[in-house]
Amino acid sequence: MTQYLLGVQFVEGESAESAPGAVDAVNQDMVAQGVWVFGGGLEPRSTASVVRATQGDLLITDGPFAESKEYMAGFWVIEAPDLETAHAWAGRAAQACGRPIEVTPFDT
Repeated sequence: MTQYLLGVQFVEGESAESAPGAVDAVNQDMVAQGVWVFGGGLEPRSTASVVRATQGDLLITDGPFAESKEYMAGFWVIEAPDLETAHAWAGRAAQACGRPIEVTPFDT
């Protein structure tokens, strides 16, 4: 089984249509079907920090790595037998949270 990252994409200015409890229902279905590995929503980008290692020193800066109106707002890590199955789960997730979902396989 391959692990996939399903990244919830936030686009500033776009509204999300999500029914109450819809994401929880998808989470429960993922667990019941045995594909769930881990997942969660992310705090606003203003809470992020970036750590860089340069010449043995660490430089920590406040704020996101890249300034963008589009960014990952949450994610799931799932195990699926193939990309088609991962896409099916991403479709359910997109419907549940009202946002685009980017599907990326883990490097094995």
